[in-house]
Amino acid sequence: MGISHPKDFLAGLMFVLFGLGAMVLSRGLTIGSAARMGPGYFPFALGLLLVVLGAVILTKSLLRAKVLQSWPSLQLRSLAIVLLSVFLFSQILKPFGLLLSTALLVLIVSKASHEFRWREALVNAAVLVVIVLAVFVYFLKFQIPVWPAFVVG
Repeated sequence: MGISHPKDFLAGLMFVLFGLGAMVLSRGLTIGSAARMGPGYFPFALGLLLVVLGAVILTKSLLRAKVLQSWPSLQLRSLAIVLLSVFLFSQILKPFGLLLSTALLVLIVSKASHEFRWREALVNAAVLVVIVLAVFVYFLKFQIPVWPAFVVG
């Protein structure tokens, strides 16, 4: 038995590992029951769901007809850009505010793609800024600075 679809195999493996990690980390919390859920119930249930989904994907990747595909290459440049942009977002959120930080995050992460285009990245940033403002500031009422500190004083 060989792996005929490496991307599916790796995705399934990732789901299983993240699910097991969530289940192990939620053990320190009270899980409770379906009627009286504790703080560990949702992470454990989500981890279990990820493990089941990953197992299904893994099994399908092993049982499909033999159509040999090459293993995907690891894109270190793209991975580094995404990780560094999330770190940068965490560092500039308070001084630059939610609007500017989100826009910068989207623009920098967009550069990780080989199909980067400025126009699409700017439209994507504008739409995501509106969605983030609506969800986190207006509906969830998070206490996050919206405008940069140098604008509001």
